[in-house]
Amino acid sequence: MALRRARQIGASSCQLFVKNNMQWFGKPFTPADVALYRKEREATGLASVFGHTGYLINLGGPPSPNRDKSLQSLIQELQLAQSLDLPFLVLHPGAHLGRGEEAGLKQVVAGLDEAVAATKSSRVRIALENTAGQGTCLGHQIAHLAAIFDRVHAPRRLGVCLDTAHFFAAGYDLRGERGWESAVAEVDGLIGLDQVLAFHLNDSKTELGSRVDRHAGIGEGRLGRAAFGRIVNDPRFRDVPGCIETPKSSDLHEDIENLALLRGLARRGTGGRRGGSDHVQGARLRSGDARKA
Repeated sequence: MALRRARQIGASSCQLFVKNNMQWFGKPFTPADVALYRKEREATGLASVFGHTGYLINLGGPPSPNRDKSLQSLIQELQLAQSLDLPFLVLHPGAHLGRGEEAGLKQVVAGLDEAVAATKSSRVRIALENTAGQGTCLGHQIAHLAAIFDRVHAPRRLGVCLDTAHFFAAGYDLRGERGWESAVAEVDGLIGLDQVLAFHLNDSKTELGSRVDRHAGIGEGRLGRAAFGRIVNDPRFRDVPGCIETPKSSDLHEDIENLALLRGLARRGTGGRRGGSDHVQGARLRSGDARKA
């Protein structure tokens, strides 16, 4: 149903969950499940489909039963994603739960190393997502993601997903060209632009540096339309898929409107040039519903 809903709104990219995103574990796919998915995937003709991990997973916490379940849940999701031939899963790095950033980063690295070792034959990469930094969440600094890349045993299995609303809430001012270029330069210098696997294109309901994660429709938040015009027309990311995670109702009309707005910005380009990627046309759609992600 996630694939069908993506086509319903005219998307060319789709981000989906491989299981219930609010449960630790899901049932393994049967051969019939996989065959049906592949049939739908081919029928919808989507240019890009990738996954997002469940929200319960937290590799950054101290040793605990939940930390153990987080690791096993990630391993299962990587296995499920492999069955669906997904190229990567987007993952929030995790929260240190009061133990401090350094302790949290060590836990994230250890967890990723275990998950990768348990899925050695998998081609599925893990795209670390920058965060707003709410609570004790790690990832609001690009340096956090870079530290994880630098310390894991198999950085080739990692990538990055950049969320515009999270950038802004974390203190990266993307509203002007200077701020956007500064953020891109930081990603390039610490990690490399070739590691950027996807974008989450979301406006922010909250102020710059608020560290509060609240998404808004494109142009309806504190970032504004001009920022997205710059982003979707940046030639460095022409072939990088993007998805919206903006507020939506059951008929998904908001998704249709937001995608049309982004496409219009891409067609207009910057300085009269046509730009942007046709992949910047997706929405996060759950397999069971289409509520706000």
